[in-house]
Amino acid sequence: MISRTPARLFSKPLFGFPTRHGFTLIELLVVISIIAILASLAFPAVNGALDSARKARAKNDVVQIATAVVAYETEYGRLPTNSTTVSKAFVDILTGSDTNGNPRRIVFLEASEWKKGQGGTNSAGFCDPWDNTSVYRIALDSDYDNIVPAGRPSTNIMKKVAVWNEPATQTNRRYVTSW
Repeated sequence: MISRTPARLFSKPLFGFPTRHGFTLIELLVVISIIAILASLAFPAVNGALDSARKARAKNDVVQIATAVVAYETEYGRLPTNSTTVSKAFVDILTGSDTNGNPRRIVFLEASEWKKGQGGTNSAGFCDPWDNTSVYRIALDSDYDNIVPAGRPSTNIMKKVAVWNEPATQTNRRYVTSW
């Protein structure tokens, strides 16, 4: 009588077929192609998420700029300048770098250096996250009638300050406004 130990039972081929170890080339190619298909489906979703993040960043920037201008006006009793863009000089006043326009050197706006996808300041001014040459536009209520002429089609806005971006030619960019 032959004694069958558990180790001997597992070493025998199952159903008479020899046991294999490893993958065949076809199985490996099928797995690689499935991974490639899933990765190609993920790319549009990643681009959409990046565009949404840029839009959220731009919206945050325009609201911060408008809030900084209102805080400046509250502190000094006047608007910083009558500018149409958030230029480098305008940013210097709001960040406290310009002592002529902001003699108390109060920081109304904290702005970092421009980075792609994050926006920020450079030599042109405060730029949106899509392009380092696209400076935010601004309209101020200089006659204090609570109407600001601003917007894509020239509309009147019942605010003291209006800030927005103007997409140049890129179709994937969005208009972002502070109102």
